[in-house]
Formats: sequence, structure tokens, C-alpha cells
Amino acid sequence: MRKMLLATAALAVVSASAAFAGEIKLGIELGFTGPIESLTPNMAAGAELAIAEVSKSGALLNGSTVKGVRADSTCIDSGAATAAAERLITSEKVSGIVGGDCSGVTGAMLQNVARPNGMVMISPSATSPALSTAKDDGLFFRTAPSDARQGEVIADILKEQGYKSVAITYTNNDYGKGLADSIKANFIKRGGKVTIDAAHEDGKGDYSAEVGALAAAGGDALVVAGYVDQGGSGIVRAALDTGAFDKFHFPDGMVSDKLVEKFGKEIDGSFGDNPGTDSPGAALFQKMAKAKGFDGTSPFSAESYDAAALIMLAMQAAGSSDPAKYKSKVMQVANAPGTKIMPGELAKALKILKDGGDIDYVGASAVELIGPGESAGNYREVTFKNGKMVVVKYR
Repeated sequence: MRKMLLATAALAVVSASAAFAGEIKLGIELGFTGPIESLTPNMAAGAELAIAEVSKSGALLNGSTVKGVRADSTCIDSGAATAAAERLITSEKVSGIVGGDCSGVTGAMLQNVARPNGMVMISPSATSPALSTAKDDGLFFRTAPSDARQGEVIADILKEQGYKSVAITYTNNDYGKGLADSIKANFIKRGGKVTIDAAHEDGKGDYSAEVGALAAAGGDALVVAGYVDQGGSGIVRAALDTGAFDKFHFPDGMVSDKLVEKFGKEIDGSFGDNPGTDSPGAALFQKMAKAKGFDGTSPFSAESYDAAALIMLAMQAAGSSDPAKYKSKVMQVANAPGTKIMPGELAKALKILKDGGDIDYVGASAVELIGPGESAGNYREVTFKNGKMVVVKYR
């Protein structure tokens, strides 16, 4: 009898060991260099906060730990981004990727790496409308809303501020072009006039020619759909120096403390927007971020926490870290019905899922995934006053 009990105990140990998934790796591929490099440290910290929370809980897949592995998308070099994604999958053996960040490299990663390898990607910041219809084999999701929605928000802001005409300049890539087209269509629909919509290239030292063309077309304000660490700021600098424009609207790629550092009171009276919410979850996340020494109000940091959280929760719902098995669970854990889950409650969510229950992940950015796995969209409107960025309201 004693031998039978020992044998049974030994079998139980083997079974528990087999069920233990060990260390799971998640890729965090963002533009740590390039035109949004001032935003990515807080984005990565957001994803790593969720990873640490889940690892500490010991509740994922019978005690698995999770490790984040960073990779540089560069934001603009598709070749470098796809090579980095390949390394994450083939060398690091990741089970999911938080990323990419900028739309062009994200699309390249999806088609050239994620689809051929069956890898789930959840982007916290790729916003091109083209990604809504991209072939993805059910592998691609995003916690930031499409720029089709942002174009509506910006058009509303411009009209509410009394602007009757605007000039638009955009960075010459998928993000910039898609956003500019959306802004133009929506502003015209609301009775406004777009005097010019012109691309600019990043990496130039002088933008006087581009600003000259914008100034010649005129407009009550200049919409700068660019990058704060690249050509977008170059355009603003040239516009201010020449007196071509003194009022600007800054979409999400420009909204950063870096913008205030660069221009201070020179952009007082201008406006901007970026994905964001004043939900209870956002307040909780900001408090958690502050405790860990990073800025939880920084653009896309909340969306990054949510992207990582959704991957891990989907794994738990599927009972597997295999992307082929958990990809179908992402929408399920993100939406009703189920117990609402806030930041800091990932252990609770994991237990509910293990016990066969349902969750409705609200998270840090009031997550609601619609259509092809993308955020329904909430936005933060800001203005610039006395050399500071001030939140006006949320939409």
C-alpha cells in the first residue's frame, strides 16, 4: 500500500512538472532608436510592468514566469524591424510580440515574419487605417485605435477651435499618409478647407522649402502629422522661425514632453491629441507607473501595458502559450461578458480564467476590441499654455 502511495505521489509530481510551462518569453519590439525614441522607454516600461505583475503572481499556466525581451524596430526601417522580429522568434523563442510601434514597420513585421511563423502581435501604437484590412490570419491586434478614428477627432477639435482652413504636412510613410487622408476627409466633411496636404521626409537638417510651400498655400493653422524626434519638429522649428505659422495641431506622433522641451511657450495656443482615457483604470495604471519610476501618462504607455496583459490572459484562457491556440482567445478576454479587470488585477484575472470563468479586460486604456481586433478608441485632447502641456478633456 505504501509503495502504491509513493508511486501515485511520484506520478503526481511528474504530471505537475509536465503541466508547468517554465519560462515564457514575450518580445517587446519598439523604436528604441529613431523618430519616436523619446516615447518608447515609457512604452516598454508599461509592457514590462504587466509582465512583472503576472510573473510575480505565479498564476499563469501553473506557475510559469514571463520574461520580456526587447528588440529595436527603429520605427522607420522595415528591413531592420523584420530582422529583429525574426531574431525574437528564432533565437529568443518568444511566444508573442508586443509591437511593432510605427505602422510601416508593423505591417512589414506582420507580413514577413508573424504570418509565416504563426506569431501573435499586439501593437500598442500602430494606427494606420490600412492595418484594419491587412491579411493577418487572426494573429494581429492593436490596443491603439485606427487613425480613421483620429481623423474624426482632429476634425472635431479644429472646428470647435474655430479654424476654417488648415494646411497639413505629414511624414512620408504609411502612418503619415493614412492620418493626413483621414484628417482631410473629415475636416472637409465638417465644412473646413484644406489648403494643402504635403509630405515631408524625416532626417533633413533644413525644412525651409517645405514650410515655404505650406505658407504659400496658407491656412489658419498647420497640422503636423509627423514625429516629435524627427521631421515633425523640424517643420515646426522652420515655421516658427519664418513666421509662416504660429498655431499648430499635433496628432499623436508629436504629443510628448519632448515637444514642450523643444518649443516651450513658442507653441502656446496650439492643440494636440493622442490615444488616452480618464477611466479608473488609467488612474490606477498611472499610480502603478509612478511607483515604478516611469510616466504612465506618456503616450502609448497604457496601451503597451494592455497589449502585454492581453497576450498573457489569452494564453491562460487557452491553457497554452502556443500562439496557434491562444490567438482565438484575445478578443474573448478583451470584451464582455465577464468580470471587469483593471490594472493590478492580473492575478485575479488569471485565477478566474483557470477556474473556467470569463473576464472583460478593461485595463489601463479602457480596452474594447472591435472589428479586426483593434481598439474602439478613446482620445486625450491637450493644449499648450505658458510653456506647458495641459489636458483639456477626453473624447
